Amino acid sequence: MNLTELIKSSGIEPHKVVKFDDHVNLDLSKDNEALSLVDLNDEQAFTDFVFNELKSGGSLVGVGGYGENRSLYSRSDLFEGEEPRSVHLGIDVWSLAGTEVFVPIDGQVHSFANRNVHGDYGPVIILRHKVDNVIFHTLYGHLSTDSLEGLYEGKRFESGTVLARMGKYEENFHWPPHLHFQVIIDLQDCRGDYPGVCKVSEKEFYLSNCPDPSIFVF
Repeated sequence: MNLTELIKSSGIEPHKVVKFDDHVNLDLSKDNEALSLVDLNDEQAFTDFVFNELKSGGSLVGVGGYGENRSLYSRSDLFEGEEPRSVHLGIDVWSLAGTEVFVPIDGQVHSFANRNVHGDYGPVIILRHKVDNVIFHTLYGHLSTDSLEGLYEGKRFESGTVLARMGKYEENFHWPPHLHFQVIIDLQDCRGDYPGVCKVSEKEFYLSNCPDPSIFVF
């Protein structure tokens, strides 16, 4: 599915998932030599790296990561295996804890959970959308714990309303504050979860099932 063409042809003007006027393109790929000098198992060092990058770029917001092949997931057993998962399937928006997250287009709650495992999403919400009879989903990970309060499956949200806030380090399970934002066509029976990172050998399928969500970010 070409998500951009679908949204444009529908006449919908999506709302940004995070409001910002300027941003830094944050490169967390395995090819970033500066990142290779950071001890990613040192939680403070990783946080300092992210926010120093934003400061150097003169912005409070960093954006990037779709389809990026990253080595940083080795810090968590969650992504390990015979072939580790390393290809990022969404866009990350890095900013201060408490930053508001908005609904980009009308939708309803499909499911939600608190994935409280090191390296996982922490609080996560999945919305279901229908545009011109095409159904797809948006996933919002690394939220504040109170973002889950008052939610129920089927709850409706209008475009531009506040859905959640970015969580603190201890809430989003050992990541510097940010939003992991992802579009998913087929959830494959998942509820309150869907892989945000895949194996290199599986990236063709996953990048097709999780198209570039830039139209909702920029």
